[in-house]
Amino acid sequence: MQEERRLAVLRAIVEDYVSTEEPVGSKALVERHGLNVSPATVRNDMAALEDEGYLTQPHTSAGRVPTDKGYRLFVDRLTTVKPMTGAEKRAISSFLDGAVDLDEIVTRSVRLLSQLTRQVAVVQYPTLSRSTVRHVELVALAPDRLLAVLILSSGRVEQRLVELGSPIADDDLARLRTRVNLSATGEVIAEAATALRDLAEAEPGPSALVAGVLVDAMSDHRSDSRVAVGGAANLARYGDSFDSAVRPLLEALEEHVVLLKLMGEASAAGTVTVRIGAEGPIEQFSSTSVVTTGYGPHDDALATLGIVGPTRMDYPGTMAAVRAVARYVSRILDEA
Repeated sequence: MQEERRLAVLRAIVEDYVSTEEPVGSKALVERHGLNVSPATVRNDMAALEDEGYLTQPHTSAGRVPTDKGYRLFVDRLTTVKPMTGAEKRAISSFLDGAVDLDEIVTRSVRLLSQLTRQVAVVQYPTLSRSTVRHVELVALAPDRLLAVLILSSGRVEQRLVELGSPIADDDLARLRTRVNLSATGEVIAEAATALRDLAEAEPGPSALVAGVLVDAMSDHRSDSRVAVGGAANLARYGDSFDSAVRPLLEALEEHVVLLKLMGEASAAGTVTVRIGAEGPIEQFSSTSVVTTGYGPHDDALATLGIVGPTRMDYPGTMAAVRAVARYVSRILDEA
């Protein structure tokens, strides 16, 4: 009973501190949360939680605020992820469903996530190496010139011109299209590239030219470290912790490699990862929390999306928003 009551006190303190941005006192807790015990009992519980490292007291006469350890316990044992309302689900669906290509999907996702959470949203572009080939299209632009279109499971589309040097008949182009798709479709990038190299060696001429261009497109990793960032203006809400929490984040927004390290590896789609304060990989972000999940078609996590912000955040609401947006983006890529 005593442990349950102390956990209830901790939950109430986290919720109030996130809401009010002020240290929380015992009297306020009793009045707002109906704990059915006296303020003296709550003060004893708060003192015990402070001794165990879950709370800290900024000033002698002030109330308590959660520590990173307190937030961790809150997330692990006390948080119930808020279900998205029907209106929120419809808003997410209508906002994302209009996206026509991968760039727009990413751009809309980062805007939506920052609006839902009022934090800085980060969406990593799907990495090429984890993708599979969905389809290859060959379009005749002229008798001796083709447009090779490589469509990946991540939603990424690569286009390359192929100069054949001599005209190709429609029937030969159809056969070439079939051969290329038989070699590459459904394969991960590395295996598709190997199959196309084999095709080039076995069939000189147009097949070799097309296969070589496609292999070159598959080895283009320019977008593998790209991220989209939105909601930087939300950091203005944390002026009281500018030097410790906001300044490092503002600097990191310019360094995508730092952001990618902060976001971490893509977790399984549907699994939300929360790293609080010093749990993260970068020391100067010890006042920052990161909430992430993986996204991709068929529950295959191709990349990461999530939010970064000061440790004082609405964890249940943020976790729900991150999970919901990832699910919708995954569905769009699945249906693309």
